[in-house]
Amino acid sequence: MYNIAIDGPAGAGKSTIAKIVAKKLGFIYVDTGAMYRTMALACYRAGIKAEEEEKVIARCKEVNITLGYENDTQKVYLDGEDVSEFIRQEVIGNMTSAIAVYPPVRKILVAMQKNLANHNDVVMDGRDIGTAVLPNADLKLYLTASSRTRAERRYKELTQKGQTCDINEIEKDIIERDNRDMNREVSPLIQAKDAVLVDSSDMSIDQVVETIIHLVKR
Repeated sequence: MYNIAIDGPAGAGKSTIAKIVAKKLGFIYVDTGAMYRTMALACYRAGIKAEEEEKVIARCKEVNITLGYENDTQKVYLDGEDVSEFIRQEVIGNMTSAIAVYPPVRKILVAMQKNLANHNDVVMDGRDIGTAVLPNADLKLYLTASSRTRAERRYKELTQKGQTCDINEIEKDIIERDNRDMNREVSPLIQAKDAVLVDSSDMSIDQVVETIIHLVKR
């Protein structure tokens, strides 16, 4: 099996890039962020607050998360329900990074992710793929961009959906999320020693994809 691990901060374009790379290589794309967001959604729907650690852990042990494809688009399912759109809400994104600090939550999801990688050629993106989930990945990348660039991308994405938002607030949220992710006790967001750094601030999606494809050695 050939495993590609892509790590990086929120809004760096990891999911977009990983999906395209996986498609070009004929690999399976594993959106770990979507899996964590689905856990957060399950807790949110149950009325559980992020700081209620015991309740969060208990809820995460109950849920069943699966990935699938519909018309070439990856979908994530919570107990059989397609929640692909619901998990992209800003409130769920913020809750996700808050509950991801709990070791039992990470343990549950990491087991799911490792199993997928053991049986498939995968492109997996997240915060700790190259350091914790797939430490022996064949290729590791750390994809980043400036906080302003990431905020601009998120702003464009939200406004295209008709949502009203403030770019400065978005950037503030991104910086706060970076701080949480980089300073959590369990599997913090760091660049693996053997990961290739790719700063996409001044790169197009196609340029980033080509850079990664050229790094793949089979």
